[in-house]
Amino acid sequence: MSSRDTASPALDGAVIAIDGPSGSGKSSTARGVAVALGLRYLDTGAMYRAVTWAVLAAGADPDDPAAVAGLADRLDVQSGTDPQAPTIAVDGVDVSGEIRSPAVTNAVSAVSAVPAVRAQMVARQRELVGAGGIVVEGRDIGIAVTPEATLKVFLTAQVSARAQRRTAQVGGPSSAHQTTRDDLDRRDRLDSSRQASPLARADDAVDVDTTELSLPEVVDHIVALVRGAVQVRDGQVSR
Repeated sequence: MSSRDTASPALDGAVIAIDGPSGSGKSSTARGVAVALGLRYLDTGAMYRAVTWAVLAAGADPDDPAAVAGLADRLDVQSGTDPQAPTIAVDGVDVSGEIRSPAVTNAVSAVSAVPAVRAQMVARQRELVGAGGIVVEGRDIGIAVTPEATLKVFLTAQVSARAQRRTAQVGGPSSAHQTTRDDLDRRDRLDSSRQASPLARADDAVDVDTTELSLPEVVDHIVALVRGAVQVRDGQVSR
């Protein structure tokens, strides 16, 4: 992977949106790009997982939109933006580990589909993006969160590759591959069909298929795309 750069003034103002389905490599890729370019990093999916964790911890029903919305309205979700040490906290409590549990994974699509939750998190995400200098990853970044992003990337991968990565990520046995694949198919259907900010590719996004690419290859490719996008944006100065 590329060594970390000191962000140039142009990169300081850049906003890089990386969207894609579960298991496409968004988090690892976005963190790698942020480190390589000296930018901040925001995992929006972790914010929805944090709300989901809080819903489950409170004993609320994740399939009850009114209950979820009422609880979410009282939460203080804070996300760190250091790509080398990302953190997520709810009401001052670090839940970085807890949000990766199977229970949270199974419920997060239902919680993130609640319009009130979506609106609250998108507003917070826009605050964190601020003046730029950040790589943001999720499922609706290029459309709902940063429609004016310097560069929009939509990561894809064959579902078999995504399932293999996700199984390895959670340390599951190879026999869990089919179950993981079924879970990814279900998550894709839920995320693509929800009313509020569904998983969708922005019209001006660059497609990157990661099926046959290593993580360093994906990161280097997107770093090159970022540099090209910044030159186009500031063409009268950079060319």
